[in-house]
Amino acid sequence: MNDVKWCIPFENALTEAGIRLHRHERPGFASISYLSIASEHWGEMARHARDHDLRWAGVWADIENDEMRLYAMFVHPEGHLLCRTSLSGEKPVIPSHTSSYPVADRMERHVRDLWGIRFEQSEDERRWTRHQAWDEDEYPLTHEYDSIEKETKKTRAPADSAYPFSRIEGNSVYQIPVGPVHAGIIEPGHFRFHAVGETILQLEERLGYVHKGIEKIAIGRDVDSLLRLAGRVSGDSTVSHAWAAAMAIENALEMTLPDDIVKMRAILSERERIANHLGDVGAICNDVGFAFMQMQFSRLREEWQRTNHQQFGHRLLMDRVVPGGVCLDATPNPDILMKELEHIRSTVEELSVIIEDSPSLSDRLVGTGILKITDARELGVTGYVGKASGIDFDLRRQQPYPPYDAIEVPARIDTEGDVAARVRIRLGEIMDSLQLLERLYQALDVPSEWRIALPEISSELSGIGYVESWRGEIITFVRLDQQGRVARFFPRDPSWFLWPALERLIDGNIVPDFPVCNKSVNASYSGHDL
Repeated sequence: MNDVKWCIPFENALTEAGIRLHRHERPGFASISYLSIASEHWGEMARHARDHDLRWAGVWADIENDEMRLYAMFVHPEGHLLCRTSLSGEKPVIPSHTSSYPVADRMERHVRDLWGIRFEQSEDERRWTRHQAWDEDEYPLTHEYDSIEKETKKTRAPADSAYPFSRIEGNSVYQIPVGPVHAGIIEPGHFRFHAVGETILQLEERLGYVHKGIEKIAIGRDVDSLLRLAGRVSGDSTVSHAWAAAMAIENALEMTLPDDIVKMRAILSERERIANHLGDVGAICNDVGFAFMQMQFSRLREEWQRTNHQQFGHRLLMDRVVPGGVCLDATPNPDILMKELEHIRSTVEELSVIIEDSPSLSDRLVGTGILKITDARELGVTGYVGKASGIDFDLRRQQPYPPYDAIEVPARIDTEGDVAARVRIRLGEIMDSLQLLERLYQALDVPSEWRIALPEISSELSGIGYVESWRGEIITFVRLDQQGRVARFFPRDPSWFLWPALERLIDGNIVPDFPVCNKSVNASYSGHDL
């Protein structure tokens, strides 16, 4: 059960300010504090949350029993707080959180675009997710919107060429438009630079080009189908998103999984973390001309993913996490896995020395793309980007979920906030995850079944799951109807906060350093665009 002592000062402050609140106790939210607040106090509530150093972690809407509800998640080092309010009217209006938490802007615009909720005092009324695909009075996640009828019309969406980017005026200031189609194989996103000479004055992003309608197409699925969808929210975080969705369902059903099943999920998650860090460290080095290092880290990543396929059934570990357990074709061979750990550990140690001792590499990485700790806190950044800027937060340590509640996860913090610091954090996390995997392999017993049956669902249920993915904190909300079908699914990827961080840290850098800054952050287009 959640210890709510940390939340009491915040609740007392709301009460003293005349804000009525109601505490809920619900099975799917047993690990978090859950409050209902009147809609007229929504903005004031956020101001108190900011004053009590709560991190803003997401907003989403839902329609339950024909009532529109809005949720906002806040995070304290000791726990999560979910606030809920109810909205009325055909065109609901509610105070914005952006005056207290500027990073709330894009997610509120996402909610407005898909639900029609208008946020008062919001400084930005531009479309974010919808682009030009829907008419002004169409909101795809509401019950009134008929996606089948819309599809049969087969009309081409108008080009979004008139998006009003903000402008900087002045002598010698010019714009550089990049994307949305890029020269490589990365997903589409538009970057609009303002620069003088080679110095970047401002970067503004335009995302949403890979909006897939994840929240809409989740509705009506069974739980197995939902997890397959969750694993494709962002393909490089397939384990993490599927685990968060599974956790939300299992929390709603008040399920406790056997130790060896959650240990296997952690094994899959740590292997996903290592694979992505290996690939990104090499790519960062390649972006500044150190191709040798990319070759070496790409080789290690390929070897690692081949083991994924041989021992776990899929190179990216896709569809390995299922409701109630994991899906494995056969039990992995511990001797092969332990031997692999030693190979990766010794090789990464050797390569790390080369990285640290390379003057030309240091010249490009040290002092480049600095994200100050004040900016990191303001933007609610987690994961390796936050850690590199001095933010000591990792769900596996601060709010551990099984099996991390029985395993010590090392603290990995840097304070420089530059590209070099983000590389150091990634290399450190590789070594930490190798150590965790060794302990997990040694403690793992083979259960009779890798999956337990879910209890029968006969009433509406909802739950929250949160997982420390390789990018940072993922929070997932799932609501099931009386038949056990998905009524609402919202996966909040850490990239919602990493993209604004990229805009902030690039100011004052030179244009040629943008690729390496971008890769050092490596926010997900797909995980953000939904």
